[in-house]
Amino acid sequence: MVKICCIGAGYVGGPTMAVIALKCPAIEVAVVDISVARIAAWNSDQLPIYEPGLEDIVKQCRGKNLFFSTEVEKHVSEADIIFVSVNTPTKTRGLGAGKAADLTYWESAARMIADVSMNDKIVVEKSTVPVKTAEAIEKILTHNSKGIKYQILSNPEFLAEGTAIQDLFNPDRVLIGGRDTPEGQKAIQALKEVYAHWVPEDNIICTNLWSAELSKLAANAFLAQRISSVNAMSALCEATGADVTQVSHAVGKDTRIGLKFLNASVGFGGSCFQKDILNLVYICECNGLIEVANYWKQVIKVNDYQKNRFVNRIVSSMFNTVSGKKIAILGFAFKKDTGDTRETPANDVCKGLLGDNAHLSIYDPQVTEDQIQKDLSMNKLEWDHPIHVQPMSPTVMKQLNVVWDAYEATKGAHGLCLLTEWDEFKTLDFKKIYDNMQKPAFVFDGRNIVDVQKLREIGFIVYSIGKPLDGWLKDMPAVA
Repeated sequence: MVKICCIGAGYVGGPTMAVIALKCPAIEVAVVDISVARIAAWNSDQLPIYEPGLEDIVKQCRGKNLFFSTEVEKHVSEADIIFVSVNTPTKTRGLGAGKAADLTYWESAARMIADVSMNDKIVVEKSTVPVKTAEAIEKILTHNSKGIKYQILSNPEFLAEGTAIQDLFNPDRVLIGGRDTPEGQKAIQALKEVYAHWVPEDNIICTNLWSAELSKLAANAFLAQRISSVNAMSALCEATGADVTQVSHAVGKDTRIGLKFLNASVGFGGSCFQKDILNLVYICECNGLIEVANYWKQVIKVNDYQKNRFVNRIVSSMFNTVSGKKIAILGFAFKKDTGDTRETPANDVCKGLLGDNAHLSIYDPQVTEDQIQKDLSMNKLEWDHPIHVQPMSPTVMKQLNVVWDAYEATKGAHGLCLLTEWDEFKTLDFKKIYDNMQKPAFVFDGRNIVDVQKLREIGFIVYSIGKPLDGWLKDMPAVA
């Protein structure tokens, strides 16, 4: 029986290995992690991550050919194929701080693999890593090989949180990069045979190592660029009276452009987009490509501008101060159908409002109070570092209240901010909400999910990103 081991039981490792176990019943799959709490959660009825469809797959396969364990060295030693899906956070200090990927955990994993391996291994990069990481890992393994042969493959993930299981079932492509040697090609074929259990051969792309590594960074940069492009247009739409929804629809009908990722919003978030662009910028700078680096930096600058613009719009609309005012925050996750808060725009918006002494009442159906408190107490780029370097007990902010009901969050509020596009927010009883809010009652829609006209008829003053401005807002000071 072929044995696969995945180091790292996070958002990538867990779902990916669960689907491999489901689709390949003859393969034994072990997911290992040093976090006892995380592995305990994977072995419980309350999984550590929320992803539609994931729980059913785990329950179906767990204990049969899918195992979650803290016995890292044992399973690594026994495996034929080792996936490495550990954190590659942005460095917070030292050379490349704020841009370069921190490969500390990757290097530790490679050294551990070399220490415990007793037979030849295929080592697969699953984490998003800088170009040429495979070469560095190869050197570590080779210099500690004890006669054992290793083949390094790059197999980047292209999952979107909230649809990860469907993305795994029906991928646009599976990308496998390896060495152009007989041994390298043999390793590529071995991994290809795993995916071929359910992925059509035409959708499995084989490249060299460097192309596979760069393709992942490029894909995320291109997607983030589209979001920043439409968000830049949203600012112009507000200034001119155009409707960004109509503009993006007209643009997206051009088959060369397409409609996906053209929804204006408060900004992009998630674990990959910003981190990967910063990584790309650093690689460009290291190679003397300053103009290229500056081009990609602008994608992040526009994203930051959009979040700041949203906060400024809230404050200027409410008589230029939110001090002491209750603001309801509906949605804290970076997108719907996930509990992930990494780089969520809601964090920056909340910090901006707290900085002006607002009182926040936050509701998200999948994010815990502990997570929200932790996120709001951390500095930028700290979220992806191990739990022991994060603040263990966040300062309890008197200005912050986390509730488990949208109506409770909005009761007595001066303003309401929609920051995640959860489906349940589209069907809220806004008349009931309006009746229980302070007047004038404001709605700031950061996801363009409400019926603006309907809310205005109820009595709300509504700001929706990139939409023609409410008469009230036109009279307020211009937003920088």
